[in-house]
Amino acid sequence: CFNSGSSCEKCDFETDLCKALPELNLQPGWTRRNGQSGMGPPYSDHSGNDSAYFLSLSSEMRSSSTTLRTNVFLPTDEEHICQITFHYWISQTSGTLMVGLQKHSEDTIINIWQDSGDLQNQWKSNTITINSTEKYEV
Repeated sequence: CFNSGSSCEKCDFETDLCKALPELNLQPGWTRRNGQSGMGPPYSDHSGNDSAYFLSLSSEMRSSSTTLRTNVFLPTDEEHICQITFHYWISQTSGTLMVGLQKHSEDTIINIWQDSGDLQNQWKSNTITINSTEKYEV
């Protein structure tokens, strides 16, 4: 859910990628699938639904890194906060999921959250709050 003020945009991948993740930004290795796809775990989404879709990284890509990049978000202030809540699954010990913030005036991506999956093979949830005085991508 991408929350900006009182509006909340749900991103569930049921029909395609959601508005926050443009098709162009789906890098090699990522695939949209569900638990019935025959690609191994997870066999359902975070709510236990085996026909619900999620994004998955193919096993061939696990030795390298790949990125999902959002659309451009507008600056935040007291009225327009940005909270992103996401569900994630890490299946192998070497994998690390990181969330980075790139402000438009900067070339560097600042790492604002990461998890390397100590509790593996289960869905976890996290919420991050972002403050930025300029346009940014996550």
